[in-house]
Amino acid sequence: MASAKPKQRGSSRRALPDGPEEVGAGAGSRGWEYRPARRPGSQKKTIPSPHPSLDDSLEGDLQNFLIDESQLHTYDDLTKVNPVTTTTVLKCLQARYCARVFYTHAGCTLVALNPFQPIPQLYSPDVMKEYHSAARPQEFKPHIFIVAEQAYRNVQGQVEPVNQSLVVSGESGAGKTWTSRCLMKYYATVAASRSSQKAQDTVERIERRVLDSNPIMEAFGNACTLRNHNSSRFGKYIQLQLNRSQQLVGASVQTYLLEKTRVACQAPGERNFHIFYQMMKGATQEERQEWKMPAAGQFLWLPNADRTLEEDCFEETRAAMLHLGVHKEVQGQIFQVLAALLQLGNVQFSYPPDESQPCELQEQSKDFLQNAACLLRVPAEELLSCLRVRTIRAGRQQHTVMKPCSQTECSMRRDCLAKVIYAHIFDWIVAFINQSICADSSSWCNFIGLLDVYGFECFHQNNLEQLCINYANEKLQQHFVAHYLKAQQEEYAAEGLEWSFISYQDNQSGLDLIEGPPPSVFSLLNEECRLNRPSDAKQFETRLEKALSGKACVSWDKLSDTPHFTVSHYAGQVSYQIEGMVEKNKDLVPPELVLVLRRSQDALLHSLFSENNQEQSDSKGHSKVITVVSKFKGSLESLMRVLHSTTPHYTRCIKPNTDCRPLTFKKEEVITQLEACGIVETINISAAGFPVRIPYPSFVKRYGLITLSKISSVSNGSGSEDERDTLGSAVRHVLRFVTPGQPLDPFDPSEGRLRSTQVHCGKTKVFLTHAMLERLEIERGRALACRAYSIQRCWRRYCHRKRERQRRAATLIQAGVRSWLTRREILKWQTAATVIQRAWRTWRAVMEALADAELDDAVDIEEVTISLPGSPIPVTRPAQFPQGQPVVVQNWPIGLALASFAATSVAVTSSGFQKLVSLMACLQLSFRRIDYKVETNQFDQGVASIRAHPRQSVKFHLQRSPLLYADICPEQKADGISGFNQILLEKT
Repeated sequence: MASAKPKQRGSSRRALPDGPEEVGAGAGSRGWEYRPARRPGSQKKTIPSPHPSLDDSLEGDLQNFLIDESQLHTYDDLTKVNPVTTTTVLKCLQARYCARVFYTHAGCTLVALNPFQPIPQLYSPDVMKEYHSAARPQEFKPHIFIVAEQAYRNVQGQVEPVNQSLVVSGESGAGKTWTSRCLMKYYATVAASRSSQKAQDTVERIERRVLDSNPIMEAFGNACTLRNHNSSRFGKYIQLQLNRSQQLVGASVQTYLLEKTRVACQAPGERNFHIFYQMMKGATQEERQEWKMPAAGQFLWLPNADRTLEEDCFEETRAAMLHLGVHKEVQGQIFQVLAALLQLGNVQFSYPPDESQPCELQEQSKDFLQNAACLLRVPAEELLSCLRVRTIRAGRQQHTVMKPCSQTECSMRRDCLAKVIYAHIFDWIVAFINQSICADSSSWCNFIGLLDVYGFECFHQNNLEQLCINYANEKLQQHFVAHYLKAQQEEYAAEGLEWSFISYQDNQSGLDLIEGPPPSVFSLLNEECRLNRPSDAKQFETRLEKALSGKACVSWDKLSDTPHFTVSHYAGQVSYQIEGMVEKNKDLVPPELVLVLRRSQDALLHSLFSENNQEQSDSKGHSKVITVVSKFKGSLESLMRVLHSTTPHYTRCIKPNTDCRPLTFKKEEVITQLEACGIVETINISAAGFPVRIPYPSFVKRYGLITLSKISSVSNGSGSEDERDTLGSAVRHVLRFVTPGQPLDPFDPSEGRLRSTQVHCGKTKVFLTHAMLERLEIERGRALACRAYSIQRCWRRYCHRKRERQRRAATLIQAGVRSWLTRREILKWQTAATVIQRAWRTWRAVMEALADAELDDAVDIEEVTISLPGSPIPVTRPAQFPQGQPVVVQNWPIGLALASFAATSVAVTSSGFQKLVSLMACLQLSFRRIDYKVETNQFDQGVASIRAHPRQSVKFHLQRSPLLYADICPEQKADGISGFNQILLEKT
């Protein structure tokens, strides 16, 4: 992406093409490259105008136009122009258009000039992301993305009111549909989820569905007119639903006044809805046979079929329908019904020979009628009957009378059938789209609305449709006037600002003429429909002229043979034909037609007309008529209530020429649009006023945290004067903290007007410019960051102290546990030592007793029996050793000890471990462990008997004791024999 800095242009002076009526791209234009740039400064100096003015009466304004015309195209905000007049504004727009710059700020609105050619680099995803990530997108070149980003940031910042509306207005062909499409793509790009992959996939699926709804709505609701190749023949208000994280979670579409008469009637040079041409050019050979639409087929309701437009893209429409969930079977049903409408358009009737008989069906129309009945899946005879014969119910008994229709009535009933079918299909598609993309009410909290309505229209022949369309534009213009021009100035005066009121064009009188209290055009139309009598155009014209003679915005042409009336709209005068207006306002559908469609074997038609669509009748039998203008007025009023509850952002689309030629600027046509939409007045009020107005409580609640004092809770909700004074002081304290040393009084007595300041404190509100609002937001962000940093520091300190306390507590607990375990182990050792000592003393006493008994010289002792403690096996020995015979010594360990003598035989009488040890000693088997070893001198030389050496010490060593705690040794001797393992028998 190119840098965001402005491109340096040469300072050479060049004259703007002022003489010709139209200026093309080659007239003084330069190669244009998109590059978001900051606003350049202006070089002001007095220069004479070298060319005649558009209007000689404005020559003085051009003389006072203190701007270097060579730098005129660099002015991206018309509030910088001085003086602000229609001519100076036109000159600036013309210079920018020649330099291929198509967006210009006009104060609180954005002016968009239609280039009539695709410029993909202007709306690329990289450009979207750059405007979205910019800290101050207002400093970039004017773009529709700035308006979109401002609305998105208002939702993020919770600026009251939070919900936003983007109103795209302008004449037919000015580029409203394309602008709305770019806005939807922008929000689908910037409002994507970046958290988890699952959430991102969900949001991307919703975004894809929201974007896919666009080609479907354009295919079924747009058509090529004399003024626009892709003109919206209905109005739509799209609500993009956002959750608390400002992520796109769904959308809903609300439509207004579909021009269904276009199905059966197209003006010369215009076309039917796009979908019919898409089917005709994009269907396969099998589909053509199924829909009975041959490639060479001619249909009366498909004029200019040989003309190919960019919108004739059938595959794109089908793919979008498939992504939204309209399966191929349902698509086939829809296209089959639409093909039946084309067949129905070729059904023609002729006068009957007898007026009492129904009209005759022309010979060439029989096949078309049969095809239409086959595609609609209704009996052909029944379809023909409902087209030629109408049912009349009269009397209190509701008698039914069948009456043949005239040729005109037959054609009207045929057209009515086609219109009602197409209208129901369109409504079904809108309902299906809403069902597919609309989110649950609990999953979203705010929305951004995109309003794309038909532009102001004026044709050679204008009827009820154009009246409703221009009435909608009048309402939108009145909303703009009331919100930006009237309300702001009145609010300035009420809040105590020194303000000189700027005059503007108020179209309230035009609205009173159309919709106001009786008498008005709508009220007279509805009254004429309620009379339920054959309409007479001349008679209704007389009635209108008589009732509306005191209105200033209506005029009559006495010399015209065609009954009509002329209304002076804000955008110009439009003449409306009265012929057929009352019938269109009734919009009644004959019950026979509905009954035929209800009996259709087609599942789609059966579902569309399953409910009773006829008007309800009261007990007296009079029909309750709900007219077209009544329904349209009600839906438009609901739309205006939504707009009034949101923050609106206006984009004025300007059509540079009526021929839709690329980069062609016709000044006469542009200046008419500038005067009609009040651009000059908007610029003057925006230049001198404050576009942002915030009540004191909301301001203190949001920006009170900028200061260190606790002023965010000064409001107690009483609304008293003391509270207002307290709030005012708090607001001024915040503003002085943000703008130290700057005065808050915007009135300059020397100039007698508002000084170009950024802030003013009124009685109950704070008036700010966008620059001051951005500065406040920056300071608030810094204050939040500072407080967040303080909170983080306190939290980290708390967590650190908590961890230290936990560590100390854990250390104390561990020390206590270790101490307890040590004490318990020492107690075990003491107990074990006591047991070992007791057992050892007992053992030693026994051993000494045995030694004494064996070494005793007494001969009178025949047998010595020693009972070991805890051992049930007695130890016996004979009183004396017989000479030369073996002595039998029983039990262990004495037997083991005496087994080393050659003349001694051992009888092992013990069991278990003792027996095993004795046996291994006798067999001279070694033990596994090296430190436990029993050796005998059975076959070695040495002492053969204890008695052989009575005067010497005899030691028996047992290296391992069978006692439980024998391994615990308090000391280690040099010879390696442990104290508790030593068995020492000494006898001298």
